[in-house]
Amino acid sequence: MQKNLKNDTSDKIMLAAIDLMAEKGYNGVTTQEIAEKAGYSEKTLFRHFKNKLSLLESAFKRFHYAEEMKILFENRIQWELYSDLLMISRRYHDIMYQNRKLIMISSKDGGKFPGFREQTHQHPQQLKVLLTDYFQQMMLKEKMIQTDAEAMALAFIYMNFGAAWGE
Repeated sequence: MQKNLKNDTSDKIMLAAIDLMAEKGYNGVTTQEIAEKAGYSEKTLFRHFKNKLSLLESAFKRFHYAEEMKILFENRIQWELYSDLLMISRRYHDIMYQNRKLIMISSKDGGKFPGFREQTHQHPQQLKVLLTDYFQQMMLKEKMIQTDAEAMALAFIYMNFGAAWGE
């Protein structure tokens, strides 16, 4: 129970930070403002996060899509190309919509912090690996033509990323 309480507090603080940073930018918001928006003291914020940057990094790890997509690939793939890719696309779009503020923060402020942009790119890299493996398996099962699986994965990611932001 104590662990859930800690996660709830951390989640509330991260969500408040995401909202404020999306609105005002990373440098435009203070830890005091984040704590107040979350309904906690600044002292509580610092019990959960070392500093504002570690708070933002934790939010990306917590709320981005790599783990959720991994579970989808492990549990919901039917090995039918059309239905699988449609399911993956829909889930990707849902997640991207939910995380639009995080993505906006990353694109606007991510370059200011050493190593941060690399961390945020781990999620698409992991999705690329999942898709590449999927396409390779589909070729082995003779359910799609022989092609460059990694190139197909990248094309799928770029197409869906562009479509998600064009909505």
